[in-house]
Amino acid sequence: MEESKEGYGLTEGKILFIGLILFVVLILLPSVFRVSLGISHCYVKILIKMLEWATLQTEEGVKKQKALVLENLISTGIIQREKTSMEEEIAGWRQGCFNLADVMYFSKKGCEAVAEDEVTRRFSSEELVSWNLLSRTNASLHHVSWQLSLVWVAGILIRYCLLMPFRICLAVFSILLLVLATTIVGQFPNGRVKCWLSNQVQMICARLGVRCVSSLIRFHNRENRPQEGGICVANHTSPLDVLILATDGCYSLVGQAHGGFLGLIQKSCMQTSRHVLFDRSEMKDRHLVRKKIREHIADKAKLPILIFPEGTCINNTSVMMFKKGSFEVGGTIHPVAIKYDPRFADAFWNSTKHSMMTYIFNLMTSWAIVCNVWYLPPMVKEEEEDAVHFANRVKAVIAAQGGMSVLPWDGGLKRKKVKESFKEEQQKKYCQIVIENRSVGNGNVY
Repeated sequence: MEESKEGYGLTEGKILFIGLILFVVLILLPSVFRVSLGISHCYVKILIKMLEWATLQTEEGVKKQKALVLENLISTGIIQREKTSMEEEIAGWRQGCFNLADVMYFSKKGCEAVAEDEVTRRFSSEELVSWNLLSRTNASLHHVSWQLSLVWVAGILIRYCLLMPFRICLAVFSILLLVLATTIVGQFPNGRVKCWLSNQVQMICARLGVRCVSSLIRFHNRENRPQEGGICVANHTSPLDVLILATDGCYSLVGQAHGGFLGLIQKSCMQTSRHVLFDRSEMKDRHLVRKKIREHIADKAKLPILIFPEGTCINNTSVMMFKKGSFEVGGTIHPVAIKYDPRFADAFWNSTKHSMMTYIFNLMTSWAIVCNVWYLPPMVKEEEEDAVHFANRVKAVIAAQGGMSVLPWDGGLKRKKVKESFKEEQQKKYCQIVIENRSVGNGNVY
């Protein structure tokens, strides 16, 4: 009996030792030395083949059942909007004077907004063209065929019973390493050694962090990477944006101060690096942030500042209004476009619906995070160009590179009501149309 226990203990020890060796060789050392072993590429290629097969199975099953067509499985928008301005649309039916038919334009726009407005749907998960075998999206399709059902069940077992435990262990290790390493490095006196160690710790922990979600990141145009003393601005989809960019370079962060899990990460990073955290509800914090950014970019030896001018996460389909604050301080702007592949996971964090832990759980049980990052040529504000126009110019460049639509709306609508100024702007536009047509007081009112 004792011999069998000893044999079991030796076997268990060997398994743990082999697992530790594999972890060091396959994960830790590649993260430290920035080496890719090609495992993520092979894994994603297998996933692509599987999802293509699942799409074919779904198409064949749907055709057999004659229930619906694949293109109609996903809602691509129930409202077909015309790409015309208020002036053009009203001018199409008016005869140069004001009449009650103008009310129909506003009634039409109101009904469209109630049924499906173009803003709030940017704060919900991106719709997929085909099912990606995740139980959270179009799960009813697994009944199409027994082969698809079998693969779907196998996928659940792989993601929840194999990938998730490994990812959680790796995430815990990464967080403990970050907290421990930043605490130790934080004790060093300020200088080049501390700065170098801090950068190495953050980049290693970031690379370990993205491996927790089986990420495959493709960086493009690395020659345009942000330089010291500059401002890096990017579209914002997820807290992963910071980790992804940190795997390829170090930044000083400017962002909302958080509590809980994110707060722990922020406090750890603050021990070794200078970051600017603020409360967006405090107006005095905004002025202080602007002052600190000016002071930071004045020192060309400091790390580039990373800012997400949208101020909130958008669902990977569009780029919304850039706050003008980071474009008023001067300096060189380094635009970065980040685009996630929605086939493998939903990277968007809907903070109004899901807590951080729920969001992390969804990522841990997804297939992988696949994204492209484009470093775009640096931009500077032109003479006589105000901050708003400069911000819109940078936003348009990022959206064009990422294949996303451009929306003028403020991302703050995710949590707040529409400002009265927006309503007044539409009212002024209509008044201007009426005045230009000289239809006020000319007896042509019906």
